Amino acid sequence: MSLRPDLAVIADNVPEGSSVFDIGCGDGALMAELVSRRGVDARGLELDADNVAAAVAKGLSVVQGNADTDLDTYPAGSFDYAILSQTLQTTWRPDLILKDLMRLGSHAFVSFPNFAHWRIRTSLLLGGRMPVTRLLPARWYDTPNIHHLTIDDFRALVDDLGFRIEKSWFLSGGHRTGGRLANLMAEHAVFLLGR
Repeated sequence: MSLRPDLAVIADNVPEGSSVFDIGCGDGALMAELVSRRGVDARGLELDADNVAAAVAKGLSVVQGNADTDLDTYPAGSFDYAILSQTLQTTWRPDLILKDLMRLGSHAFVSFPNFAHWRIRTSLLLGGRMPVTRLLPARWYDTPNIHHLTIDDFRALVDDLGFRIEKSWFLSGGHRTGGRLANLMAEHAVFLLGR
């Protein structure tokens, strides 16, 4: 099975033997890859019961829970890496979630859709309505996204919180793209954060 492009970036960059907490892990695709390919000790938290069942059926250690309310039950420093892929924009308080990620892990991977991508800007400018695209297929009223962040917004938040961006990757059309005009040209971003 092939991983979603942002998950593939994360899988390629988690060191072997690490302990990982995948928050919003979906059906456990990334965790399964990390366990089999990198020998990591992986744990997961997922809101959707069907996804939890699918992950557990793969033999993964996943519990049902909500990132907005359940992260404070985990002790500080429990993991080498906390992972939040395509979930930050669905949380009520992304700033508090980032603080929890960095409390739980020495490092954190965060990936999200870039709402400043030129296609989204153009659609909004010319159409006057929130765009529906291949990568953002839900309409404004049924989307799980409650915050529409950009790459520049994320960088500013990380700076405000006093964390450090150790590495970043930008994706467009499922392929890596340069970082020079990432806020305009990248559809998705992946960041590795440190303290």
